Amino acid sequence: MKKTIFTGGRVFTGGELRETEALVIDGRVAAIGGGLDRTGCEVRCLGGNILAPGFIDIHTHGGAGVDINAAGRAEYEKLSAFFASQGVTGFLASILTDTEEATNRAIDAAVDFIENPAPGAKCLGIHLEGPFLCLKYKGAMPPELLREGDAELFRRYQRRAKGHVRYMTVAPEVPGVLDMLGEIRGECVLAMGHTDADYETAIAAIDAGIESCTHTFNVMSLFHQHRPAVMGAALERDVYCEAICDGRHLHPGTVRMLLKCKGWDRVCAITDSMQAAGLPDGEYMLGVNPVTVTDGDAKISGTDIRAGSTLTMAQAVKKISAFTGAPAEKVLPLLSANPARLIGEGHRRGEIAVGRDADFAVLSGGLDVLETWSAGERVYSAAGV
Repeated sequence: MKKTIFTGGRVFTGGELRETEALVIDGRVAAIGGGLDRTGCEVRCLGGNILAPGFIDIHTHGGAGVDINAAGRAEYEKLSAFFASQGVTGFLASILTDTEEATNRAIDAAVDFIENPAPGAKCLGIHLEGPFLCLKYKGAMPPELLREGDAELFRRYQRRAKGHVRYMTVAPEVPGVLDMLGEIRGECVLAMGHTDADYETAIAAIDAGIESCTHTFNVMSLFHQHRPAVMGAALERDVYCEAICDGRHLHPGTVRMLLKCKGWDRVCAITDSMQAAGLPDGEYMLGVNPVTVTDGDAKISGTDIRAGSTLTMAQAVKKISAFTGAPAEKVLPLLSANPARLIGEGHRRGEIAVGRDADFAVLSGGLDVLETWSAGERVYSAAGV
């Protein structure tokens, strides 16, 4: 039995920062309170810093030179270590629209890492971004590979993934998609994105099972007073909204408006990162697309079309804090509790509470990532010791 006490700092628990202690036994939080029994415990002093829930990125295509569509075991291990250095303890492997053969290869690699994890951030499942998306708002999706709604194709992918597809982005107006939603509802979390749906179609999709809006405001039909479109439906209804808070995909004022409209409990900070995250400007890949990164801005080579981002969750937490001026207590759930609840992991992750996994990010008062802990084991230290 391994027992560790975290003491000497502020623990984010119950929605507030408290000067208290957390006891971890065999990878799970066993107690929170003052003056905990130290018998047989390793004592970790927080040095006045914050013990926060580990970050969960539900939409990422890679980083540190790794492209999830092309990743194998070694690449996943590298990516897991990189994410841990950014305070991330869990992520969904987002697979970009590709051929069925290539998608199956990407699914196989993700499943292997899900079922045989390495030290670092855990892959909690798969996010299929497509292929049931619209041509007008394809973004970085290869147009020739976009498909009409097809429940059987989704189920082939889900069988291949052994049930590990946790999240899928679709465009509700694409022929066959609304019918498909009715068939597969409950088989994974469904999101709408890369879509030109009108308001009525978006509302019908939400009624049919859509629970989230993928990279909100980006590559989708936007609000107009006479045509509320996808954004009108997403803001009106009780769905979660992903947000890429890098200052490029969303203006800081847009971030503040989204939080004001949706409430802080319905926004999930994501990166939508591609393999250039954590690396210098240059030439990279996102699925089948060559990408050029200039001043940290990733675009399909030779075009003005954004291709994911180079954002990390360690950067996102600080940017959201700067954009909103909000205290850590309001910002942290956007990167932890909210995404955990959305993908059905709230009973295990996303909060520091008795019975939850001991997945932590130790943050400075300025929200720099100092350490990352996964199931009670330290997997990253900025000090390198």
